[in-house]
Amino acid sequence: MFRPFIIPVFLPHSGCPHRCIFCNQTAITGYTEKFPGRHDLLKTISRFLQHKGKNRGKTEISFYGGNFLGLSWQQIQLCLDAATSFVEKNKVDGIRFSTRPETICPQILRRIAAYPITTIEIGVQSMIDSVLELSNRGHSAADARQAMALLKKTEYQTGIQMMVGLPGDTRHGSLFTAMEIAALAPDFVRIYPTLVIKGSPLAQWYQTGRYHPLTLEDCVSRVKRLYQIFTAFHITVIRMGLQATEGLSSESVLAGPYHPALGHMVLSEIMKDLAVKKISYLAPDVSEVVLRVHPKNYSRMQGLNRKNISELKETFRLSRIHLLADDAIPVSDVAVALL
Repeated sequence: MFRPFIIPVFLPHSGCPHRCIFCNQTAITGYTEKFPGRHDLLKTISRFLQHKGKNRGKTEISFYGGNFLGLSWQQIQLCLDAATSFVEKNKVDGIRFSTRPETICPQILRRIAAYPITTIEIGVQSMIDSVLELSNRGHSAADARQAMALLKKTEYQTGIQMMVGLPGDTRHGSLFTAMEIAALAPDFVRIYPTLVIKGSPLAQWYQTGRYHPLTLEDCVSRVKRLYQIFTAFHITVIRMGLQATEGLSSESVLAGPYHPALGHMVLSEIMKDLAVKKISYLAPDVSEVVLRVHPKNYSRMQGLNRKNISELKETFRLSRIHLLADDAIPVSDVAVALL
């Protein structure tokens, strides 16, 4: 199956009624806060289309970084008209955007219905009102439920974004949020760690000791559990962690569990857990084992810098582990055998 080709158009802070405590979209995206004109939009989309490879599937223009339905109607029209022109020329298949829950209402859904929109994501972040209030989100968990109820009456694909490690959040709280989101039955989710971004209000909390971010280890552990919850409900997790960009660097991230391979680390931990369970059934005096995994999981089973292999050898006192790629093994499994 060919991967979709996403053309990102960032609108940092545009349409946002206020600044969330963790947010500095300019630092995250590397884009300025100036709202683009039609010429800028067409130029950006055309530039990305030049890089579309042959082995790509559906192409979508994606408006991110702001609160899309919080824009003025004139700005919404400007963006949708520019994107639609590419759909009409059969260069693009559809349009997607992210927005806040409280901006979803019957009136706005009727106004955008004429456009070739395929996917709508909502930034829920948490389903705990006290956490949302501390983060200055300006919406409630009830707003998220209402938004999803309205979107479920449409034909749009729906996505939900959640965060771990927000002020006031806990491990139990993140599990509660995941279960509440799963009950809303989105088509996919994104899981983002809370990072202390330079220039964000949260940076002041961190510098005064009011906020303590998650460690990378704790973040991986929490996100792993969330991933397992969503997959158990057959909800696709399309991203774990913020994507590395020119703007998002060690200089812009003051603290927090940032790692460009966070998703890989989470999936590696899941693969290691599977291997531990299977190896535990073997006799205690075994010295060499063979692990067979689907080719997609080969690097995940190794772990970063072969961390999983080293830990498995130490845990079970193995002298050697033979790791083999085998496309007959299901992606969700690992086969363990004696040499």
